[in-house]
Amino acid sequence: MIKSKRIFQSIKINTFPHVSRKILSWFHFNASIRYFTQQNTNVVEELKKRDLVNALTSPDIINQVKNRSTIYCGVDPTAPSLHLGNLLTLIGLLHFHIHGHRTITLIGGATGSIGDPSGRKTERQPLSFSTIENNSAAIDNQIRQIFINGKSYASRRGFKMGDEPDNVIILNNLEWFRKMSALELLNDIGRYARVGTMLMRDSVKSRMENTGGISFTEFSYQLLQAYDFWHLYHYHQCRIQLGGSDQWGNITAGIDLIHKKRPDLASNDYTTAFGITIPLLLTSTGEKFGKSAGNAIWLDDKMTSAYEFYQYFMKVADADVAKYLRMFTILSVEEIDEIAKIHMESPEKHHGQEKLASEITELVHGVAGLQRAQLATKVLFGGPLENIRGHELIEAFLHDSQRLTSVYRNEILNCTIDRVVVTTGICKSRNEANKLIKVGGLYLNNQRINEPHRKVIENDLLDGMVCVLRTGKSNYHLIRIIE
Repeated sequence: MIKSKRIFQSIKINTFPHVSRKILSWFHFNASIRYFTQQNTNVVEELKKRDLVNALTSPDIINQVKNRSTIYCGVDPTAPSLHLGNLLTLIGLLHFHIHGHRTITLIGGATGSIGDPSGRKTERQPLSFSTIENNSAAIDNQIRQIFINGKSYASRRGFKMGDEPDNVIILNNLEWFRKMSALELLNDIGRYARVGTMLMRDSVKSRMENTGGISFTEFSYQLLQAYDFWHLYHYHQCRIQLGGSDQWGNITAGIDLIHKKRPDLASNDYTTAFGITIPLLLTSTGEKFGKSAGNAIWLDDKMTSAYEFYQYFMKVADADVAKYLRMFTILSVEEIDEIAKIHMESPEKHHGQEKLASEITELVHGVAGLQRAQLATKVLFGGPLENIRGHELIEAFLHDSQRLTSVYRNEILNCTIDRVVVTTGICKSRNEANKLIKVGGLYLNNQRINEPHRKVIENDLLDGMVCVLRTGKSNYHLIRIIE
């Protein structure tokens, strides 16, 4: 119990300033429970409890993971960042990592140039090699950071994390496909594939039913992903592939290839390679999870700010809170049940959403990212600015180009407010600014402006570097001073 006490002492209450002390006490209690039961937990059973398992290729996987195993999931670099849809599979890998297994994240530098037809009605527009290369590098860095954050995140919650350097591996399938000629592909992969079986894959059947059909390039995608599993099985002792529910056909294609290239295995022996699929996640209203007004929620804070990421989870429906806490966090199921109970006693206080948003933001963006998101939330919901430092405010909105504007000091200091809002692009003209002031719709640092000729002075700048303008009830603009 001494070590568990140290765990409690290392957890700072102010890391989660908006979470009630009742929830936090339960959190501390569960940290000790997790510390002592972690090594005895079967990770597949744990995923099942969290509704993170859609299907298993064999129930024997439960015995497979009783010993240290290697598992992988793949992501294609079709964008410079992963999004929330990818995060769920990464969290699946994180569970395996926490429980001592070795994880491989495979970036599809080769397969990304083709495009997975799964779940698509039309063929993807091909990306240039340089775009794929840049996207791959960005995603590689992003995955590494998520696992660094994830390790710290788990440690702060009482999990004992090992220091094995090979437990988290990131590979790119371009490493082996760039060396493979067309003849080698046909001989080493194509000869084991059966066209009839390939045509029966859901990803192919759905496209064949469309007037546009499917190209041979996309039709061949499943062969490349199957070879990925074989390559990792053969060279990295990887026995498990994890993917979304739409990847079932590609995963089973890989298992088929492994058995056909391993004649020493019985034809019906599927216990040496396994697949796990994670369910397609929909909101309680039936909408595809991870979209906000039609836009993807990216994991890169330059594409979706930590504040916007945090707010996405603050806005989830009450009916989704417990489900998302189970799927997106590593809090114990018992703790989640307690959070849900407290939340439903007073849902208007949003305790559940605050816990959910805090947990996921910390996992993806780290403690510093969570603090930026919480500070931005405080500012944008009319909180007091007196105790906020200027550099903290700028940091919180650094990648938010819609709200943060940089201007030279002489363009704002000692200038009338009606000129400032035009200079910064908040209003199109001084006439528009004056009308806004007249109806009481312009605020400087949360103070209503009544006089259009009121000048911005040094005291209006937090630490001499930033001020906050607001139009209407909720349109905030931060003005950063540059020299």
